Amino acid sequence: MRLPLIRMGSGFVALALFAGAPPAMAVEADVLSPSTADAMAQGASPQAIAEYRRKLKEYQEARAAFEEEAGAYWSSISEKRKGRNAKRRERQAIALDDYVLTQPPVYSGPKQPVSPEPEEEKPPRERKPIPVVADFLKAAAEQFQFTPQRPAAEVDFKRAYARYALAAGLTREQAVRVYSFETGGNGNYDMQSGLNPSKPGSRAISTAIGYNQLLTTNSVELLAEQGHELIKELTARAATLSGASRKAMDHKLAVLKKMVAFTRTVPDTWSEHEKLANTPQGWAVHAMVLDIDVGPMLQTHKLLTSVIFARAKGYNRPLSAAELEMMNLTGDGTGLDMVTMPQAMRERVPTSNFFQRGGYERNPVAIRHNTVAKLLAVTDERMDFNSGKPGAKELAAAF
Repeated sequence: MRLPLIRMGSGFVALALFAGAPPAMAVEADVLSPSTADAMAQGASPQAIAEYRRKLKEYQEARAAFEEEAGAYWSSISEKRKGRNAKRRERQAIALDDYVLTQPPVYSGPKQPVSPEPEEEKPPRERKPIPVVADFLKAAAEQFQFTPQRPAAEVDFKRAYARYALAAGLTREQAVRVYSFETGGNGNYDMQSGLNPSKPGSRAISTAIGYNQLLTTNSVELLAEQGHELIKELTARAATLSGASRKAMDHKLAVLKKMVAFTRTVPDTWSEHEKLANTPQGWAVHAMVLDIDVGPMLQTHKLLTSVIFARAKGYNRPLSAAELEMMNLTGDGTGLDMVTMPQAMRERVPTSNFFQRGGYERNPVAIRHNTVAKLLAVTDERMDFNSGKPGAKELAAAF
């Protein structure tokens, strides 16, 4: 079961970075003037404290009024979403009135004032480390006694992906343009979101790996839901091999069966799969995205499940790459909501209809490109730009 609301995936992160942001400003403690330092040491005057409390009261009143307005707006977003879901279950047509057509309120009141009195310093919040490829490989070895078979060269993985994707029903345009959006047009099969070999000190920002940026939860979910197809494919390949190659494939097949069984120990929901994904066994499952045989199948099924979902819902027109990317990023149900919308509605429906409040407020791309039409257009724009890069051209040639 796919994540139902939009995620801040690598593609959207790339868009946000492309748009640019003003640099943060900081003041070093050791450059404060002596008079400023003395004033801080002596504490705030009664007048300064009174002024601070007056400004604080103004801020709190303005913020409370805004929160009341924003709360009502996001409640209406939720209610409209429930109404659309109910209509779909009854196979009723979705109309413009089934969406909130105004943009979210934006706070424009006074800023929160800074207290003139010294405050107790709080220790920085400890950030939970994000596992990286080395962690996934280590988990695979420890949990399943398995090491993924890595490609001898990047082009080998691209060719394996192209072969399987075409046979499964994806088009070259879909695969190449989604790859261009998700990886920036130059990503390798083991590319992890946030990590850049050319930028020392870069850090992973998620567990997303590869051409279509699978998260650990994606890998767990795909094995749970599509594992039988992967096992069938590997079994057929094993039948054509002999000697050491057959032995290695048989071991890989045995490991894959164990992994599939592990992923099916919980109900088929994103939240349950996410719990498994955050365990050593879940990390081991994610290592399969690096395998030359299994990895291309996982990358393909990440997109293919969306195509199949759309067909099952009666949407038989071929999905454009940008439409497929919306389903890839947002989850099938939410993505199809946008995809099936006529162009006239796309021009009017705000992107906020497809978010929870917190997700929307953390996503500058959706805020800036604030209608469905604008969001699809900027996605196409980035696909156009990145499709001319060497990695995208190499993938296109593999097809």
